Amino acid sequence: MSTVIKEFSRFAHQYDKHNEIQARVAKRLVEKVPKKHYSSILDMGSGSGEVCKNVMHQGISFDLFSAFDSSENMLSLHPQNKNIKKICGNFNNEGFSTLLDQKTYDLILSSSALQWSENLDLTLSCMSALSKRLYAAIFTSNTFKTLHETANIDSPIYNAEELERSILKYYPNAHFELHRYTLYFDSTREMFRYIKKSGVSSGEKKLSFKETKRLMEKYPLDYLEFEVLFVEAKNV
Repeated sequence: MSTVIKEFSRFAHQYDKHNEIQARVAKRLVEKVPKKHYSSILDMGSGSGEVCKNVMHQGISFDLFSAFDSSENMLSLHPQNKNIKKICGNFNNEGFSTLLDQKTYDLILSSSALQWSENLDLTLSCMSALSKRLYAAIFTSNTFKTLHETANIDSPIYNAEELERSILKYYPNAHFELHRYTLYFDSTREMFRYIKKSGVSSGEKKLSFKETKRLMEKYPLDYLEFEVLFVEAKNV
């Protein structure tokens, strides 16, 4: 099991208390989707169901909603009804699409997940074969930018240019929008607790206890930075 899956599974029961930014991102993403009926929707990296909740809240109807996620613990929290199917699988595994219940979908949605693709070409190639329509929100390497600079470490996720370049290979008509968020904290201790329990750290253990303590003392801001690439793509 990868460190990403372990981290999200470990804190699944607390995730909804620590996913304020992810919730705002999912809402903004679904607001971009045309409000109509879709016969089938695939949510890649569905987590506990923030995208699905927004789809239903905003009046987008569907015959089938497939929630695909690598964590069974997260899927257990996902909304369920007769039109929702939960599928546990990892989009980093070649042939992951064989786990799905359909060969094609009207629409693919993905929020706060694709930054953890270990092979973007593999993931996007499979996705483009599954659907001509993609709406995605992907965190970029400018997330936690000041924190990474203060700690003198590199971000574990892709920058916006890398993401756009890869997406355009498979969705040449894609439209992109960068959006930045900030989340304020009363203390650096509270901030680091958020990082640990929200899952955004991916379970990376790059700093020792002493290094983490030093970072908490040196970090110059009272907020964390997030940068998200929103993607609207349709192959015609």
